[in-house]
Amino acid sequence: MASGATKVPVYSPNDLKSTTDDALVPYLSTLAQPYAFKQDHTKTNIRFLIGYSAVAIAAFTFYADRKLGWEATQSPWVIAAVVSYFTLNSLLTYWVWAIEASEVFRGTRKSGEMLSIRSSVKKHTPLYKLNVQYKSASGSILQEKKIEAPFTAWFAGDGTFHPEPLRSWLAKEIEVLRLAAAETEKKTSGLASVAGVEETESKGAKGAKKRR
Repeated sequence: MASGATKVPVYSPNDLKSTTDDALVPYLSTLAQPYAFKQDHTKTNIRFLIGYSAVAIAAFTFYADRKLGWEATQSPWVIAAVVSYFTLNSLLTYWVWAIEASEVFRGTRKSGEMLSIRSSVKKHTPLYKLNVQYKSASGSILQEKKIEAPFTAWFAGDGTFHPEPLRSWLAKEIEVLRLAAAETEKKTSGLASVAGVEETESKGAKGAKKRR
């Protein structure tokens, strides 16, 4: 296994999904220009704000109970805090399931186009499913589709993760990523050719030495 390679249990769909989800951001944010996406953290930040607010209220009510006694917890402001805690927890649940709704990436290009990707996996199934939506700067849908592929396409038998097959699959299925891959190939083809020539010459030189 290559140094630094990610390895996960092959019989754990959740681990396979999490590792694959985590690979989307570095890929989509480092595409060839002008196709690179800047990740939008707005939904995540709101989730953290709601969650931390609920935790802060819980800590406050715990302190009131421990330090001020049971009588203090009967006061209107403590009751209001408890009600706020349960309200925030309900809002957090709604936000995760209805607003974020399994969204693992949301990003925008410099030109304004927005890409949203939601992922899912069913128990005891080896399929990675994506719901992809790509919108123009004005909000019109440029591409919307559901795609799926087996985790075995980018995970080896021992659980080692190989990102290139995943990227190739995404570029094949999503038009903007196909254009980005073509741009990358165009920008690197010259270097690839030079490398190929140098490798060929090196092999030729080694062969000549052996013949001597």
